[in-house]
Amino acid sequence: MPKITSDNVLEILGERVLPGKSATINFNMAKLYTTTSVEVPVIIERSKKPGPVVLMTAGIHGDEINGVEIIRQIISKGINKPQKGTIICIPVVNIFGFLNMAREFPDGRDLNRMFPGTKHGSLASRFAFQFVKKILPVVNFCLDFHTGGASRFNAPQVRVKKNDEQSIKFAHIFNAPFTVISKTITKSFRETCSKRGIPILLFEGGKSQDSNKDIARHGVEGAMRILNHLEMLSPKFEYPDAFTPTVIIENSSWMRAKYSGLLHVKVPCGKHVEKGEYLGTITDPYGKFRHKIKASNSGYVINVNESPIVYQGDAIFHISSIIKTDEEDRSA
Repeated sequence: MPKITSDNVLEILGERVLPGKSATINFNMAKLYTTTSVEVPVIIERSKKPGPVVLMTAGIHGDEINGVEIIRQIISKGINKPQKGTIICIPVVNIFGFLNMAREFPDGRDLNRMFPGTKHGSLASRFAFQFVKKILPVVNFCLDFHTGGASRFNAPQVRVKKNDEQSIKFAHIFNAPFTVISKTITKSFRETCSKRGIPILLFEGGKSQDSNKDIARHGVEGAMRILNHLEMLSPKFEYPDAFTPTVIIENSSWMRAKYSGLLHVKVPCGKHVEKGEYLGTITDPYGKFRHKIKASNSGYVINVNESPIVYQGDAIFHISSIIKTDEEDRSA
């Protein structure tokens, strides 16, 4: 079991990391069928001063590049070197999927549906079990970075549980453009952290197999605001103030394609639209058919399907239906 000893030494993954030291430890618990080991780098930065342990993770889904880029920038700029406590960065949790630009583990399972895992289960389940056992027990706070699946582009957002006051407080501090109140998914990493009393913010932004500089900026700046609040951000960094309060999304619904065809999106993700506003068109390939898509209700477009081709029933626009700003939420 990982632990921090009475003399402030971090014991993790079979190694001892002293106060004020850095370490990169390879988390290796599985091999490919070629017997090739696949190692997951765990990058640790420690201050001489004791303090919280913050874990930053990305790439639980191997094809979600934006999260990887966010943590890469945090490491590259030295933001992960705390003035107190410890920051553990794992830019690519699912290194298997990352190598193949695939969402799943090699066994075809979604790692984010396998937590907390089992000792003798599938490959993904065993990995989740070892991750929870060998890393999570020393963690006090977690930032987990994701993107939309497939071609669905998420507006930058943080997801928290309803009535989870601690996580909602941190969401206000992170101050993504949107904060979405959502249930935890069964056997997800977020649910596992929540059940263990570890505050976690799940950041979503952009889409799979795509790197977006604006999404990365929101992620990096949000992480800096969290670290500043925890008094862990080095004073050499000017943490960005949040001039526009986050928009709280309590309810939302998907608009689905009424027809199959070519999708032409006409509004940017994140835009506030009015009921009946023109959002896009669906056409056939032959120039004979054209269907205008109009907003089913007023609200913010928090997810857009950017696939050029859709089938009838596919989710195309995700629109909020009840909104609050951060300031309105605090005064309620």
